[in-house]
This record gives sequence, structure tokens and C-alpha cells, in this order.
Amino acid sequence: MTRVCSIFSQILQLLPRMEFESAVRKYGAERHARGFSSWGQFVAMLFCQLGHAKSLREICGGLAASEGKLRHLGVATAPSRSTLAYANEHRPWQLYEAMFHQLLGKCQAMVASRTGNTRKFRFKNKLVSLDATVIDLCASVFDWARFRQTKGAVKLHLLLDHDGYLPEYAVITEGKRHEVRVARQMRFTPGTMLVFDRGYADYDWFHRLGQQKVQFVTRLKDNADYGLIEERETPRRIGVMRDQVIFFYKLARQGKQCFFRRVEFWDEVQNRLLVFLTNQLTLSAATIAAIYKERWAIELFFKALKQSLRVKTFVGTSANALKTQGRKPAPLMLGLARVRCGSQDCGAPGSFYWCDVALTLRSPKELALRSARSGAG
Repeated sequence: MTRVCSIFSQILQLLPRMEFESAVRKYGAERHARGFSSWGQFVAMLFCQLGHAKSLREICGGLAASEGKLRHLGVATAPSRSTLAYANEHRPWQLYEAMFHQLLGKCQAMVASRTGNTRKFRFKNKLVSLDATVIDLCASVFDWARFRQTKGAVKLHLLLDHDGYLPEYAVITEGKRHEVRVARQMRFTPGTMLVFDRGYADYDWFHRLGQQKVQFVTRLKDNADYGLIEERETPRRIGVMRDQVIFFYKLARQGKQCFFRRVEFWDEVQNRLLVFLTNQLTLSAATIAAIYKERWAIELFFKALKQSLRVKTFVGTSANALKTQGRKPAPLMLGLARVRCGSQDCGAPGSFYWCDVALTLRSPKELALRSARSGAG
């Protein structure tokens, strides 16, 4: 007998059911549940992501059109709209955060076993990128997420590990929360190489990173108030214009002795001068510029996330419902990343397999139309 397994079922097999049930018991997600399990909620919202459903009606209608196949996914019947809405509003979003961390550990182990000596740079430091992106919301509907006078938004803060391009840390805050306020609360492993843009400019935080033995590369603002300590000889390499050792007057007035490097690099592609700032005093100036160029990986990650998964349209309006739907893509991303890391192509962050998988799934409207045609026949 030939056994056929749907693509949706194969994706769910990447997410271990036993570990999911263990997390359900840990967070008491089904304390007041009456027939509708957390696994059923997860399957429904995963269908929302992969099927690009825009409303609760499309989710429930699409699942009802394939109700005969739901039992093979561990779901008895398709939920009603009110049942799914209540579950999204009241069940703890921490359940899916726990699933994210469980899968992250497995993905990191797979990447470590495959990458070996395929690092792009010679240094052995762990390279990570830190950035944030704004997800626009309707201010009149999401009144708790005020961003501007007539606009609502939440902000996704992400830490991307360049070994396998896996998201290591993600947090959703209100849109008004500045990036550096979240960054100050993070703790990094000593020896980590951190890359971020000029939005994280905070001299006190730079000094704290140095005390934690964390190296960073960023761009220096034009109005930075600094003093020159040493003018280093620049090598004869294309692009490197100047290499200086500097200090900031603000830190000096506070009695903090901390030295940085200011590297000027000419970008021939865009014909502009880039000024980098780092607390790494030994690597070459060209390597510092190349490290910052790697920060573009997190921009590609955000682009793939917004284009492939449903993070712009939400089926719930409460804070818990938004965090639940916002964290649903994380286990999916890591589950499919396990497929990517297990294959020969464990490369660029834009080559995410869920982009191709989502195209192979039928939309909820197509499923409902197909069911109606089969019933009429």
C-alpha cells in the first residue's frame, strides 16, 4: 500500500508533539478548556500562517472544508470562530515562546554539527546581528498599541545568529519602545561579536558591553563628540580611508576609561563614505567593514518574514491574541529551518523553505470552493 502524507502534516511532524504537550501542562494552557485543545489552536493558527488567511472566518471555513483530514493531524473537528477567538485571547502566549526555545536548541545543534570550519571570517567569535522592525496596526482597533497620534504599531526586536541564520532572541513590545531600551536588558556571552545600526547609539551601553567582554561593530553618528588618541597607518586596500583610536568626552567626564576605533571606509558601489565604530582594536579595518556588511542578513530576514508569513494582518485585537499570533511563526520558522539545515543548502537567510511551502498550500477560499464543488457533484 502506498501511504501519502500531506505537506501540512509533514510540517507538523517537525514540531514534536510530546514536547508541546509538556509545555501545555507547564503553563496550564488548558486549565479551563472544554473540548478545544491547545494543539487544535496551534494547528488552526498554523493554517492561518501557511494559508494566508485574513480572518477567523477564513481559518475556520478552510479547516471545515478539509474536516475529513483533520483527524490525521490530531484535531477532532474544525473550531468555531468564537471558540478560536476566545482561545487566542485567553490562552498564554508563553506556550509558543517555550516551543521556540526548544526547537532553537535543536537547530543550533544541527548547525554546529554541519558548519564545522565553514566560517566566513577567521576569528572564532560568535557573530550576531541586533535590529528591530515596526509592524503597523490600526490605532482605532488596537488602542493599547498607540504609536503616533493616528497610528498604532508594535515593534519586533530580534537577535539573529549568523551560524545558520537562526533567530536567537525575539521580543514584541509597543511601537513607542526605543530599541536601545530593550538592548540594555539583554545579556550576551563574553566574546560575542555584536553588529547593529546607528539606532542603538548609547555610549554608556557601549561601555557596559566592553565590561562584559562583548565586541561590537556599528556606525558612528555625524554629531558624535569624541577626541583623537591615535592615528593608525592605513593599509593599501581598496576602500579603507582612515583608522583611528578615539574616546568619547561624555565617558571621560564620568571617569570611564574606554577606547574605541573609528574606521572610515569608502563604498564604491553607492559612492558614499561610511564611518564605523567598534571596540575591537586588533582586527583589520577592512574586516570591520566586512563585519558590518554582514548586518544586511537581518534585513533579509525581516523581509522574508513579512513577505512569507502573516505578521501584518491579525485575527485578534487584544494584546494576548496579537502576541499569540505573533509568536506562532517562530516555531514554524525553526521547524522548517531544521529541514534547511539538514539539507545541503544551509546558507543565505533569504533562502527560507517556508516561502516555497506556503505557495504549495491551498488558500482557505480555494479549499472552501473545492469542497462546495465536490458537494454539488
